[in-house]
Amino acid sequence: MGGALPNDVVPRDGTSLPNAVLLLLAAIAASVVAQGGYYLPGRLLPTALVAFALVLALRHRPVRPGVLPPACLAFAAWAVLRAVLGAANALPTVAAVVCLAAAAFVAQRADARQRNLCASVVVGVGALVALTGWAAVVWRIPSWSVVAEGLVRAASTLTYPNAAAALVAALAVLALALNAAHPDSLPLAGAAYALLVGVGATLSRAGLLALAAGLVALAVFGGTRATLRHAGPAGLGALIALAALAPSFPAGQPARTGLAVLGLVGGLAVALGLSRANARGRVFGVVVGFAAAALVPLFVYRRGLGTMLAGRISTSSPDRSGATRAALDLVAAQPWTGVGPGRGWFVFTAPDGSRVMRYVHNEYLQVLVELGAIGLVLLLLALVALAVEVWRGRTRTPLWAGAAAALVVLLVHSGFDFLWHLPVIVLTAGLLTGLAASPLHHYRPAAETPVDAAAPTAKEQL
Repeated sequence: MGGALPNDVVPRDGTSLPNAVLLLLAAIAASVVAQGGYYLPGRLLPTALVAFALVLALRHRPVRPGVLPPACLAFAAWAVLRAVLGAANALPTVAAVVCLAAAAFVAQRADARQRNLCASVVVGVGALVALTGWAAVVWRIPSWSVVAEGLVRAASTLTYPNAAAALVAALAVLALALNAAHPDSLPLAGAAYALLVGVGATLSRAGLLALAAGLVALAVFGGTRATLRHAGPAGLGALIALAALAPSFPAGQPARTGLAVLGLVGGLAVALGLSRANARGRVFGVVVGFAAAALVPLFVYRRGLGTMLAGRISTSSPDRSGATRAALDLVAAQPWTGVGPGRGWFVFTAPDGSRVMRYVHNEYLQVLVELGAIGLVLLLLALVALAVEVWRGRTRTPLWAGAAAALVVLLVHSGFDFLWHLPVIVLTAGLLTGLAASPLHHYRPAAETPVDAAAPTAKEQL
């Protein structure tokens, strides 16, 4: 995998990825192909790959575990106990939290150069997800798109637009950070551009909100100037591509394939051109470009643009509001222990009749419903442990800033969707945690404690 990357991304010293990390990346790629790993058949291979990766990582000398594995195990133990008490199934919950800790552990054992290479590979995977989603809208590929509210939305192979938005938004932030470390890397600049286009093609409101949160976090962690320097050209190019893609969103109208392709190529040229311009040229081009990109569609599409995207501009969602009310009723009935893992079904009355939803589209509230206040507290402790691991590993490198900001994207988006039920999101979160955490330090067990050099050995005594 490493040999396929461009020379300006692969370290020139011949750095290669450990087998355990390669298996972890393969698990993420397998989850991407298998609809995010949501269904059971698609979970088996990624889970097996993560298990093999963990075994390979444990073959080396032991390490002192951080605070994340015990916190994850405590949450998993409560899920198992609650399932036993309520005759529920805790296996999906346990598998998710164990895969998160395992992925973080595997990535954490990589050194600095290996981590940069690993980040480049996963960004490439995300760019492919983004481009397949864009293609699904342009060529109306049913298995890679979803029609909702009369609009064709990109879903890529994950088959769920909001999950695709979460994945590509997190990796877009990571790509922008890596681009700061390699400012002359056209592949990284192109990948960041493609990922931003992918976010827009999903028409996910939560994805855009999470992306904005991630960019703010990246500015805090990695510097405002560096963030704007690389986000500006990529964002402007993506805006051009999405403006050309807009006429293809309405499901009742034929897609404008030629215009969409022209916009994608033109946006890429603008993004790459501005990324290589000097500081003044970049600032002028970005400011003028964003102003033009904001005004031109208003004159070209006029009322059609507002009508076309009215359903996505609004912040209301009757179904989600109804599911939230039903979830709060379940919490009021069993506040401490919840209804049991996997038993959170939500029945409510919508304007057009009764509805039943499996997920409340808020993972934190979902945990409160199924595992109660005890489970939510244990979940928050696990997230605190994750934050502690990341904070302990903080450095002045763009990789750390990008991985930490990408985790912010996933944590924010988790408040609006059922992301943790897709292994691809869980494994990516674990990988990002490992990339940002401190390298694991080896230690020798008591049985391997070296003999005092001053003490004579048995041979010397003879």
